[in-house]
Amino acid sequence: MILGIDVGGTHTDAVLIDHLRVLKKAKALTNPENLLSSLLEVTTELVDEATIDQLERVVLSTTISTNAIVQHKVDPVGIMAVSGPGLPPALLQIDSNTHILSGYLNHRGIEIATIDQEEASRIASRFRSEGIRNVGIIGKFSTRNPKQELELREIVRKLDHDPLQHVSLGHRMSGRLNFPRRIATAYLNEAIFRPYQRFVTQVLRFVHTRKITIPIYILKADGGTFDIAQSVEYPVQTILSGPAASIMGILATTGCGSDAIALDIGGTTTDIALFAAGVPLFEAFGVTIEGHRTLIRGLRTKSIGVGGDSVVRVREGRIFIGPEREGVAAACGGPFPTPTDAMIVLGMTVIGDAEKAAASLTPIAAALNCPVVEAARAIFDETCRKIAGHVRAVLDETNNRPVYTIHEMLEGKKLNPRTLYVVGGPAGPLAPELGRLLDCEAHIPIHAEVANAIGAALARTTAEMTLLADTERRTLTIAEEGFQTPIPPDFTMEDAIRIGREKLREKVLGMGAVEVEPEIEVVEAQEFNMVRDYHTSGKNIRVKVQVKPGCIADLRRGDVLCR
Repeated sequence: MILGIDVGGTHTDAVLIDHLRVLKKAKALTNPENLLSSLLEVTTELVDEATIDQLERVVLSTTISTNAIVQHKVDPVGIMAVSGPGLPPALLQIDSNTHILSGYLNHRGIEIATIDQEEASRIASRFRSEGIRNVGIIGKFSTRNPKQELELREIVRKLDHDPLQHVSLGHRMSGRLNFPRRIATAYLNEAIFRPYQRFVTQVLRFVHTRKITIPIYILKADGGTFDIAQSVEYPVQTILSGPAASIMGILATTGCGSDAIALDIGGTTTDIALFAAGVPLFEAFGVTIEGHRTLIRGLRTKSIGVGGDSVVRVREGRIFIGPEREGVAAACGGPFPTPTDAMIVLGMTVIGDAEKAAASLTPIAAALNCPVVEAARAIFDETCRKIAGHVRAVLDETNNRPVYTIHEMLEGKKLNPRTLYVVGGPAGPLAPELGRLLDCEAHIPIHAEVANAIGAALARTTAEMTLLADTERRTLTIAEEGFQTPIPPDFTMEDAIRIGREKLREKVLGMGAVEVEPEIEVVEAQEFNMVRDYHTSGKNIRVKVQVKPGCIADLRRGDVLCR
């Protein structure tokens, strides 16, 4: 049996799956101040002592990280970047807490200029005096040699022994080059570190309370899982975990084989994804969220601050929806009017107290100078228009650049979706109007209200690994693993691929992969001669291997279909 749980900003959903069929499902309100209570409530009807003994896998997905970033509820982060010559500092700035330090490694990882210890100490002292406890340290070529990042970490730690302090190193975020993206990745890893750490602490308390002894997994942005205990150091991997879960859930519950749009409409955000011939799109260079371009590989999604519980306001005669969410709908006891309240007034859904919903819209109606029902219709229409507008923008952007799926790059592909899949709590009322606005046939998949929990439950473990071999220096480096080992001068591409497969297999099995022999593919293999004094002095070999996203098994149609 598999227990899948999706912790959203508004609701926590859970499903119990046996032999890839949904046995039970449940939904509870998410209490961000006491997540343990939400987890216990949503699983009360699903698991008992007998069921727990049969559990083989527990997987969670969450919008905790995504919502914190989208709503700008993140911690301040001090950035120490070692760039050397080339990129202007303006391209590297996250905010006023970004500092460019002296020092430099060249493209092979050879130190050209050392770290200025006094400068680094001064900046670290400034962070401490300003109460900044989250620090990102990033060197341009640290993936070739992490020496300077490690030196800076020691300087920061010596100056500040506060146990609450946390440091992220750029070379551990990704083995790929792209300095600005690595800075953004390390920044986000620290910006959400504390809220994510609190989330994991409460999940582990839930596990202890329920007496669950098997490993617990969390869904990553790429639609794959890894052990939740390991995830604490790398919370940035879980950005867009919720959107990834909805994509995997739609894959598991539909027979989609065409270009399609997928929407997961929650209480806080709406997540937008696209399918090309039934296959989800993939971010080949790293996901982007709130303008931060990262190196985190992931399914291509966009999260917007529009959901069923978004705050509705009127300014200068115009309706504004979100991006803030300040609790549940007014009908359920919340402090502000929301699109959910509008749908209740219009008779599109029957939840909460209809009188409270109508009362919350009275000031909106007064500001618009119209009856409450007309105000409700205007809010509903604006919600749909706003979501549809973002979908069109995503589609236009996608069709103006190369299209990558989880399987391949589609040369010259232009998406022309005529199918719309909508999941999430408000799917029923919103899907028909969104289908009309987007000129698509709207579908609400089976178990749509818990699609994220299904997607999390059935996702396979994924990982990637980048190997860099320098036969002149006789070193093999796997930066994101903190691994470096000597190699002989006759080291070959075939050797690198073999070691890559071995190391990646060890990694994904350690992360909890169900498959004994994970499906590993080589996605990059390059080799360059290095020339010195007109003679070949060695080779530079680069290999990237991955386990691509997908479900843990393939089957024909049942209650759950996994493609």
